[in-house]
Amino acid sequence: MEALDKRSRDRINEAKARARPELKGEHGWTHLNLARISYFSKEYVKDGCERISYRDVDESTFIERFEQPAIPVVIRDAQLEWQTVKKWTLERLDRKYHNQKFKCGEDNDGYSVKLKMKYYIKYMKCNQDDSPLYIFDGSFGEHPKKKRLLEDYVIPKYFRDDLFKYTGENKRPPYRWFVMGPARSGTGIHVDPLGTSAWNAVVRGHKRWVLFPPNTPKDLLKVPPSMGANQRDEAVVWFMHVYPKTQLPTWPHEYQPLEVLQCPGETIFVPGGWWHVVMNLDLCIAVTQNFCSVTNFPVVWHKTVSGRPKLSQRWYKVLKEQRPELAEMADNVDLSRESGLPSSSSSDSSSSSSSSDEGSGDSDRCRDDCHKRKKRKTETHMEQVGEEGN
Repeated sequence: MEALDKRSRDRINEAKARARPELKGEHGWTHLNLARISYFSKEYVKDGCERISYRDVDESTFIERFEQPAIPVVIRDAQLEWQTVKKWTLERLDRKYHNQKFKCGEDNDGYSVKLKMKYYIKYMKCNQDDSPLYIFDGSFGEHPKKKRLLEDYVIPKYFRDDLFKYTGENKRPPYRWFVMGPARSGTGIHVDPLGTSAWNAVVRGHKRWVLFPPNTPKDLLKVPPSMGANQRDEAVVWFMHVYPKTQLPTWPHEYQPLEVLQCPGETIFVPGGWWHVVMNLDLCIAVTQNFCSVTNFPVVWHKTVSGRPKLSQRWYKVLKEQRPELAEMADNVDLSRESGLPSSSSSDSSSSSSSSDEGSGDSDRCRDDCHKRKKRKTETHMEQVGEEGN
């Protein structure tokens, strides 16, 4: 980090020490020397994902071809009317959000680790870390200044009827994230929470995805405890230790991976329950959201009743009044049977999925949610008070 001024270097090192205290000292972040490995480049991606044009496929066709059968797909041309291409450059983001803090990790107590945009951009440009800090900010839409990012993009037509909106904006589970990171940053192998599906739109850069069908055993996909040392939960370590196994003839045919090279302007649809690991191949800026639609509602309802019973009760009450057909659908879900999808699991704190066990008691989840809301309010207040400081 010789190119950084002292203040920037200090702020970045403070964030790194809080986010990953197990990586001792400057060299703890670079001891694998992954920045010098050409293996993490576009030419190694075996892209096998179907692509469609946003202009040519209407909503009903999309549901029939992809959402109902739960097939991942890459959508082209969905961002043509967005302002992100012009506004989400490093120069403009730095100018507009210069002193705004964005979440780039969590400490061991669950508190957000944040960096001001001006420091993070400097970090992106010069870091050699094996698995760099990664902005995965889920509260930008609630912040008085950062929420202007919402004005720059439009939710694609396939994903606009998000049924969790009926729980209320302040009560619904986290669902949208502004995402920004350098090469080798990413999210470890996981499935998204509560059976939700997701869309992820890359504005700049390239993402490497590997997806596995929902019935893939978790033990096959996780980095073994004996490998990866302190970084076994990182996407880059997964690609080093697990990905090669998926390319062997001995890898079970029914769990074959689907690889995707997501390019600028492309939006990927990830159906609920699909395991996925994502790594940025270069400087990447994106936005992503999880959602519940009429199509995946039965599974999401099943998992919400099981994992978040109090939330499900509030949700049901509003659905009964405003969407009675969905309340009737909820009544017909057989809760005595398995939902058919794996529980949410995340190996990376920056991931869009929850690391909590969906089957845990709602009282614990409620206490955790209330605690996090209090922390978020405190952090937001502190951020607004001190945003013009160091």
